[in-house]
Amino acid sequence: MTQLEAARKGIITDKMKTAATAEGVTPEFIRDGIAKGTIIISHNDKTHQHGIPLAVGTGLRTKVNANIGTSADDTDITKELEKARVAVKHGADAIMDLSTGGPVDEIRRAIVAETTACIGSVPLYQAATDTVRVKKKALVDMTADDIFKGIIKHLDDGVDFITVHCGVTRSTVERMKNEGRIMDVVSRGGSFTIEWMSYNNKENPLYENFDRLLEITKEYDATLSLGDGFRPGCLADATDRAQIHELIILGELTQRAWDAGVQVMIEGPGHVPLNQIQTNIQLQKRLCHGAPFYVLGPLVTDIAPGYDHITCAIGGAIAGAAGADFLCYVTPSEHLALPEIEDVRNGVIASRIAAHAADICKGLPGAIEKDNAMARARKKLDWEGQFALALDPDRAREYRANSPVSEHGACTMCGEFCAYKVMDEAMKR
Repeated sequence: MTQLEAARKGIITDKMKTAATAEGVTPEFIRDGIAKGTIIISHNDKTHQHGIPLAVGTGLRTKVNANIGTSADDTDITKELEKARVAVKHGADAIMDLSTGGPVDEIRRAIVAETTACIGSVPLYQAATDTVRVKKKALVDMTADDIFKGIIKHLDDGVDFITVHCGVTRSTVERMKNEGRIMDVVSRGGSFTIEWMSYNNKENPLYENFDRLLEITKEYDATLSLGDGFRPGCLADATDRAQIHELIILGELTQRAWDAGVQVMIEGPGHVPLNQIQTNIQLQKRLCHGAPFYVLGPLVTDIAPGYDHITCAIGGAIAGAAGADFLCYVTPSEHLALPEIEDVRNGVIASRIAAHAADICKGLPGAIEKDNAMARARKKLDWEGQFALALDPDRAREYRANSPVSEHGACTMCGEFCAYKVMDEAMKR
């Protein structure tokens, strides 16, 4: 019995109790959200035994995902494992392995073994790399069986949620062509699927064989993350008919997955102007029946290479406040290079800032209380208290340690003219 099936029967499972404790809500709240589809518990029940179940959805803390993984140009497994450690250390709730270079099976299994965090992946990459590098064939020679073998392999290895681009259909491609885009499709999985459909003159196998996908996923009680193959790759392409048509299809597939007892979340944009973010969230929640929304960024400008963790944090805060449930980080190296370890740290912290800012707007219990505690610690010049409350205590300590120590106990910005100390004296009079 899956978590969704149990919830619909009114059963509170051990995972629901674990999630409730972690979120500071009742088990009944978690159960009812799962039954409605507005909450998921992402955990591969069959093969990720040491993983900790992750609850995502309405009324819960906004979660953060960190993408890691090799490419053909950088296949260092040691570095990827360190990225996983750094991401979890700095507060990532989930890790996605997007490896396409080197021994991808070994890398994925090592990442799953490395951490108790929730793990996601894109199995289509497996099918593509196996076809091109192992079978020595062209990408378009993949078969539907190759794709499903990749899915099973990832789930067997303990992946908790899989991104599947089921909404990339021939009709959506036509809508994109007819409207026109600057950047066409920037999703790697989306582009693979479109090339395959175009060459073979066939429909997307994951859309055509969606029931087969549900049957496989249900066996592991894994989560389907319905991917946004038509997510906008620049502001000019945001909220166009291809993106919205795909979203409509994903809403229909969400209902089919729920009917089969499979949990679902929806992936979203992408590059979106500030004034369109709230609309995008509202459209997703309406068209996909309140299913949890997992957004990349959104990035609010296209001209900040080297600083896209900041453009991501701005968009993520607005998206989260509007109802997005899960933020996929973006690192400073986005659009430029595979991220290094420090990029992962900066990306995770930037998205955690956005997620926390959103949780304050959502009025989640305990969110603003942390900020109030920080304010009290600052007023008292309680440096250890401030470090303990900081999202990145190590970075805060680094700045404090690298600054001359003020004889007045304040920071070197104000020294003897510290407003806190001045006000302490003023209020005593």
